[in-house]
Amino acid sequence: MHRTIAATLLVAMPVSVALAQGSSLDRVTSGTDFNPKISVIFDGVYYNDNVDGEGNELLGEVDGISHAHGHEGEHSHGHGSAGPGFNLRTTEITLSGSVDHLFEAFANIAVDSDGGVALEEAYFISRGLPAGLMVKGGKFLSDIGTINNQHPHQWDFVDQNLAYQSLIGEHGLQDTGLQLRWLPALDTYLEVGFEALQGEQDKLGTLADEDEIEADGVTGLDDRGDGPRLFTVFTKWSPDLGYSHTLRLGLFGAYATQHQEIHDDPAVHALEGDAWLAGTDWVYGYDAAGNYGQGDLKLQAEYLYAVKDLEVAYHEANAAAVGQTRELRQDGFYAQAVYGFAPRWDVAVRYDATGWTNEKTDGSDTLEDWDSSERGTLAVAFRPSHFSMIRLQAARSSLSVEGEREPVNQVFLQYQLSLGSHGAHTF
Repeated sequence: MHRTIAATLLVAMPVSVALAQGSSLDRVTSGTDFNPKISVIFDGVYYNDNVDGEGNELLGEVDGISHAHGHEGEHSHGHGSAGPGFNLRTTEITLSGSVDHLFEAFANIAVDSDGGVALEEAYFISRGLPAGLMVKGGKFLSDIGTINNQHPHQWDFVDQNLAYQSLIGEHGLQDTGLQLRWLPALDTYLEVGFEALQGEQDKLGTLADEDEIEADGVTGLDDRGDGPRLFTVFTKWSPDLGYSHTLRLGLFGAYATQHQEIHDDPAVHALEGDAWLAGTDWVYGYDAAGNYGQGDLKLQAEYLYAVKDLEVAYHEANAAAVGQTRELRQDGFYAQAVYGFAPRWDVAVRYDATGWTNEKTDGSDTLEDWDSSERGTLAVAFRPSHFSMIRLQAARSSLSVEGEREPVNQVFLQYQLSLGSHGAHTF
């Protein structure tokens, strides 16, 4: 958070471009000697905990409405995963640049330490559309909320918050589709966006895996519907508070037209229906104009509420249950603060929780409910330059896992190094 904070709040473009000299609109240069811009970001972590190295696994297994198997769309790598000792986590390779006078393009490639490669994002952004309109297309992180469209090297902590991890997934809402954004010409900043996505998700709008269906002998589930199957809407508003202060308030929602789950406790059964999520996000920033971030402050919070409206499509042990309603509800919240207490040094604190609401009903009566899980985190980071960071983080969690209370203490020592072009982060 330096003097770019106000500008990056209002404009979240992946790359800056400049028109070449001359009147021809089809002559476009990136403004640098090389197009596209390329960067490589390394992320290494030393990790330890009090549960034999299983702390991150327990965080992914907290009680809630997403305990199922047979999901398609699962990611092959985990940004927040780390085992005991030293870890080289996902290395990010990004490419961005101007295509021509109509389009910009961005790609993010994730490489695991074992050599596995995954395409995180590959999309275009339109340039120069009238009336404040912009179109994005391809595979991208949704712009709902605040953290969802951030890559791990942009996080203020080593790991993802519990709200996102439980309700959306560690990677956030990431899919293939189209986005339309509108920035009307007003005295204050207002952005409205809509996304139509294919619907390949870990948590919201997941589909049962065909191999799992066959292995468990499940019948009664509908075939995969044609995409798009997932739709989102979001709005972000920011009043003019002057140079030193910024505030952004947001509302967002997502709706999946098809959602499937397979469970095996107490007997194999399958659920099908639709699912939706609603949320709100708030960000406040103060630019103290100190040296290298000294005195800067950022406050950030999000609340998410998810509902799955399902019916029993198959039950191995109770055929009479087929057609019965199952409504599942769960929420999540996080609040965090980052303060620059010295040049190049900042301290961050976070409280996150999931499951204040955490239940399964038949539409009227509660069939099952689960306890909430919560965590407190403290992190101190040193940033020698814009291209490097060292962070020490400690967290204490109280997790509900299979009905039992699991206290988990975690310690991380993280480094991040960036080679090549590295644009300003969005606020």
